[in-house]
Amino acid sequence: MNEPVDSARDFLRVTEIFHSVQGESTWAGLPCTFVRLTGCPLRCTWCDTGYAFHGGERMTLDDIVARVDEIGTRVVEITGGEPLIHRSAFILVTRLLDLRYTVLVETSGAIDVAPLDARAHRIMDLKCPDSGESARNLWSNLDHLTHRDEIKFVVASRTDYEWAREVIRERHLDVKVAAGELRALLMSPVWESMDFRQLADWILEDRLPVRYQIQLHKIIWGANVPGV
Repeated sequence: MNEPVDSARDFLRVTEIFHSVQGESTWAGLPCTFVRLTGCPLRCTWCDTGYAFHGGERMTLDDIVARVDEIGTRVVEITGGEPLIHRSAFILVTRLLDLRYTVLVETSGAIDVAPLDARAHRIMDLKCPDSGESARNLWSNLDHLTHRDEIKFVVASRTDYEWAREVIRERHLDVKVAAGELRALLMSPVWESMDFRQLADWILEDRLPVRYQIQLHKIIWGANVPGV
């Protein structure tokens, strides 16, 4: 596992904790508490959370759990940045699960997901070429995913789409994260970069077994608004 950003196991560096509508994944539309941790080793060209790269507030795990309890929503997402660069994030996930929260972990796919508590739902990116970070994909992570988990492709161009399509077909990813007819293989357009209708047309033309998604929170509150 990568070295943590904070060496103390009882602390995490937190950019924000907020209550919102889940904007992505198969959980889209549900009220959710978000714990956004600070720091990320990747620099995707289209990243919309660059404000989480630095700064943040050093919080104890007890304080984080207390804030989540105060909000009271039973679905919690641990996100970033890249949350799994923090060793204590793994501890936080288990603590929340023990308290009977449903825990989603949004991760870039560049960090080993194997140590995560098996009860968590891993929502893992595979970075397409236009992100500038496709070389950082940790392909061994696919071996640790189950039908509880989700894989996401963020597409900025036809090149990205074709790359994602071939990865899906060659690695049988629709089977890897399938739960009956639930499509946990996600594809979304880069906001204000990729034509929404064009991507939908490509998916339909190729009969690609993915769930097409648009970031719901940006439709509601606008792009690049923190805390939603």
